[in-house]
Amino acid sequence: MPEHKRPSLTPPVRGAEPESYAHDALTAPIVQTATYTFRDTAALVAYMEGREEREEYGRYGNPTVRLLEDRVAMLEGAEDAVAFSSGMAAVTSAILALTKAGDHVVLFSDCYRRTRQFVTTFLGRFGVEHTLVPPADVAALEAALRPETKLVVSEAPTNPYLTVVDLPAVSALCRPRRIRTLIDATFATPINLNPVDHGIDLILHSATKYLSGHNDVLAGVIAGKAGLVSLIRDVRHMMGAVCDPHAAFLVLRGIKTLALRVAQHNISATAIAEALEGHPRIRRVWYPSLASHPSHTVATRLMRGFGGVVTFELDGDMAATSAFVDRLRIPRIAPSLGGVESLVEQPALMSYFELTTEAREAVGIKDSLVRYAVGIEEPDELIADLMQALGAVS
Repeated sequence: MPEHKRPSLTPPVRGAEPESYAHDALTAPIVQTATYTFRDTAALVAYMEGREEREEYGRYGNPTVRLLEDRVAMLEGAEDAVAFSSGMAAVTSAILALTKAGDHVVLFSDCYRRTRQFVTTFLGRFGVEHTLVPPADVAALEAALRPETKLVVSEAPTNPYLTVVDLPAVSALCRPRRIRTLIDATFATPINLNPVDHGIDLILHSATKYLSGHNDVLAGVIAGKAGLVSLIRDVRHMMGAVCDPHAAFLVLRGIKTLALRVAQHNISATAIAEALEGHPRIRRVWYPSLASHPSHTVATRLMRGFGGVVTFELDGDMAATSAFVDRLRIPRIAPSLGGVESLVEQPALMSYFELTTEAREAVGIKDSLVRYAVGIEEPDELIADLMQALGAVS
């Protein structure tokens, strides 16, 4: 097992924190209000003229949400951040903010399927064209760029095959051409990867996943250059996909243990990937720490840890794979990832159920594929559970 670099435990707990909160509270208060009052007309005019920084209306800002934004920006090493009601609200708002009719977007084909659907079906209604390029194929990206290209979108790592694109190479292609880059780093978290360090303009997190870490809240965050974040915040103001203050509080609570949880995810997932690789009932394992993974070299160079998702293919058909999933005792069958509980899914039945086997395989999803989102349970017990389930379907 490779040596995992220990992340600093302090920034997630205390980063971007004011000296004190109202009423000397230890934790950030939930400012549960839809609007804010002004003491008099002079105070209103001072705010309108930009001489006083404060909140006006809940759709435009909230102190609890602002603290979440500041903390994520700090963890990413970014200039600013803006929070949303979900990860999809964040990514769609960002794309809408940065494109207009006549523009062109390049999307790596292994991006989250809903992001892919938004770019390939929805944007076309507004005259924005797109090109899909193969996973992590920087040469294909270069060939796809046009004078009207305004945005390149990818994930690092991707879902479900955990591909890691060469971020410095992407930045080197896009920055001289003034093309913006947006990386969904939900799987990596700020603990394992900071895309800003590699020249990326904007970083997306579905805060529903690792940032909150407890499968009990929906939220999304975009971090990056202040000017770009300001454009995206303006779209949020108009579209209204604001992060609720209680949701922001829950994500802030989760972030306090982020470094501890991700460190355990890294260790446990690596152990599981190594235990599965070479098992006679497993055709292949996808996890970036393995030398067999196509992105192993790039991931080792860019990442401090490889995350908590392990994807593997069973040597069997859909029925055998379902029997294996049902035999597992610890993980629950559910979508999503990043929480303290282990979750398992058969993507062919969870995310791609409406497609035929042939259509699924055309987008790289086989009937025998399993995505295992590793929680923080004892790794030896998780491995033993996997082994007994594999043995039961032999």
